[in-house]
Amino acid sequence: MSTQKGPISQFLEKNYLHFNAAALVDAAKGYETHLLEGGKMLISLGGAMSTAELGISLAEMIRQDNVHIISCTGANLEEDVMNLVAHSHYKRVPNYRDLTPEQERELLDQHYNRVTDTCIPEEEAFRRLQKHLEDVWHEAEANGKRYLPHEFLYQVVNSGVLEQYYEIDPKNSWIVAAAEKNLPIVCPGWEDSTTGNIFAANVIKGNLKASTVKSGIEYMIYLTEWYRANSEGKGVGFFQIAGGISGDFPICVVPMMYQDLEWEDVPFWSYFCQISDSTTSYGSYSGAVPNEKITWGKLDIDTPKFVVESDATIVAPLIFSYVLGH
Repeated sequence: MSTQKGPISQFLEKNYLHFNAAALVDAAKGYETHLLEGGKMLISLGGAMSTAELGISLAEMIRQDNVHIISCTGANLEEDVMNLVAHSHYKRVPNYRDLTPEQERELLDQHYNRVTDTCIPEEEAFRRLQKHLEDVWHEAEANGKRYLPHEFLYQVVNSGVLEQYYEIDPKNSWIVAAAEKNLPIVCPGWEDSTTGNIFAANVIKGNLKASTVKSGIEYMIYLTEWYRANSEGKGVGFFQIAGGISGDFPICVVPMMYQDLEWEDVPFWSYFCQISDSTTSYGSYSGAVPNEKITWGKLDIDTPKFVVESDATIVAPLIFSYVLGH
């Protein structure tokens, strides 16, 4: 964090005065205040933020100790590394809205998997990572060891075996920054990812045991221990990018601790911001306003709450830039 604000931050303060723009600045200032008062921050990553190269700004947030734990989908966990090792092979499709079903099939036949305007190259991205993940899975199993999904990925990244493939500056990879700090990560539903599918295929073939990679329940236990150790004082804030399991899973740790474990004096989350373009709607988690979370025992009456109803690929880097003082 920097008290002397740079041109991006000055631009935001001068121009972002109303509606979602003002909410963005308010959320950024709230984030900064939370850290200055000694708080810690969880960031949850839904959507395809790694493929949108959020690592360019998020990695620096991690290096500057502005992030203390991350909750992400399995896709975001793996796709940052895929961009790191296969960036030049990605294919951009600016006219993706105009593609016919036949053109979409052509992309599949060329081993390109499309995420909006960006195609991930299957062979270069998935397969470069696959071999090295399979190596650490087998090594752990041979030694009677079990690890969480992100711990296996950290082993691969920290070993240096991927450096031969690097196609972007590693300072722009949030996984590299996180692995260097051994940043806690929660990755609920990891099996809903390409690397999760690869692991499942290995189990079905009889190559590996399903128990070698620890489960989502073990992630909740891991998060419970982390929250209990880090929620004193100012407490832990919750910065949610998009919705889904990466947001709902970790925020539930608080009501679980005091309702199901019946622990007393469990602090609520002490800051909350959600970036989402989900329309406020009936029964929707992503579209629920923050006050609804009070009824679930996640936030308190006076918890600072912010909602920026816009595209996270635009909003998140700007908020991170403000916190970094850019």
